[in-house]
Amino acid sequence: LKEISYIHAEGYASGEMKHGPIALIDETVPVVVLAPSGPLFEKTVSNMQEVRARGGRIVLISDAEGLAEAGEGCLATIEMPKVHPLIAPLVYAVPVQLLAYHTACAKGTDVDQPRNLAKSVTVE
Repeated sequence: LKEISYIHAEGYASGEMKHGPIALIDETVPVVVLAPSGPLFEKTVSNMQEVRARGGRIVLISDAEGLAEAGEGCLATIEMPKVHPLIAPLVYAVPVQLLAYHTACAKGTDVDQPRNLAKSVTVE
């Protein structure tokens, strides 16, 4: 998101939210939550409720089961197919990439030629 739309954005594990990012949440902050149903769903929803309590605007990306349990009160929801936990990161990356792409297009930035971005990085 930040590389093609020039918007400050940070991705982090939901378990890390209480170690700093929660201090930034208020009613002006949109938060995209990736929450496939499964073993970590309840912890992710708990963090989502912390965001909601501080006025954060939530876009929840989850499967039908997850949206039924936690989708109420969200700014927006995106329903994903139920997939095996091992491939969920691949499947859930797609809507986030599309969000970045469409945000950049809406802002009028050149998504094919982001400024100050090199095709490769060399390590010395």
